Order: sequence, then C-alpha cells, then structure tokens
Amino acid sequence: MTLDKILSIGGKPGLYKLITQTRGGFVAESLLDKKRITVSLRTNVSVLSEIAMYTLEEELPLREVFLKVQEKEDGGKTSISHKDDKLKLEEYFFEVLPNYDEDRVYASDIKKVIQWYNILHENGITDFSDKKAEKSEGESTEKKPQEKKSQEMKSPDTKAVAKKSSNPKSSGKKVAQKNPAARKK
Repeated sequence: MTLDKILSIGGKPGLYKLITQTRGGFVAESLLDKKRITVSLRTNVSVLSEIAMYTLEEELPLREVFLKVQEKEDGGKTSISHKDDKLKLEEYFFEVLPNYDEDRVYASDIKKVIQWYNILHENGITDFSDKKAEKSEGESTEKKPQEKKSQEMKSPDTKAVAKKSSNPKSSGKKVAQKNPAARKK
C-alpha cells in the first residue's frame, strides 16, 4: 500500500486507510484499532502523499522524510517515542533531517512524523518509494515511436473544444427543451 491511500483525519487520533468513497464522503479504516468510520466531505483530511516538511532549501515530501527515518533506524521502529520531551524530539529529528527549518517545523510536527512512521511500520507499510515517478520513467522508456507520434497529434486543448461543441448541455448554457405537457397548463 502506498501513502496515496493513507489519511490523517482532523480531530481523530492516528492514521486511516481509505476504503471506499460514498455519496457524502468516504469510509476509512483506522490503522490503530481497525475500526471503520464514515467521514463527511466537510471534515479536514490530509493524504500523507501530499504532505511535505519545510527544509532550509525546499519542501521535502513526507515519504522522503520517512525514508530518512527508515535509513537511520535500519528499517525498524524509531528509537524515540512521540511522547518524549521537545528537546529529545528536536535532537532526533536533527539527526534524521539536519537541514529542516526550525522556525517553521514545530515540535508537534515532529511528534506526528515519529508517531505516523511507527504506526505505518507496525502495519507493515514500509515501502515509501515514489511509485508515480518510477511508473513515468518506465513508461517513457517503453513507448514505441508510433505511440509518441499519435500522442503528439492529440492535444488536450483540441479534445476539450471538440467535446464542448458536440454537446450543448456541457457548454454551461441552458438549452430550452420543448415539453408539450408543460404548455397546456
């Protein structure tokens, strides 16, 4: 499982696995106790693959931070608990990510990273590699010259224009429909 399906839900402890979407939100399963909950669209939800940590140079994706923690711990759980005091947490995180921005990364953020890493490790989610980047590199080397030419000819702009002109309802304008039953009233 990748970080694309792992969620942090505002007001709820721990991490959740996305199970399915519903009409008004989605169903998620807790990685802590395996209980399923329904989450509405109004709830504050963060996908782990979209979270990044501030460094002095750039924003580092959370998966790369997890890779650095994994490298430091030789693939095991962290040697520090997320409940330790602020000074210990900052020292540990400085060993993992020496160039993190101390002004914008708070102790609460470090606690979350350590807690989330341990939860993921306990649930056997230890592959933090970037699947999307690997797929796009693999696809670009495997394409045949004929496929490249056909893709170059299909511009996304021309597709959108063709769709808009062929369906009057999708253009945003209301189309009056003739309904003889409505006129008789």
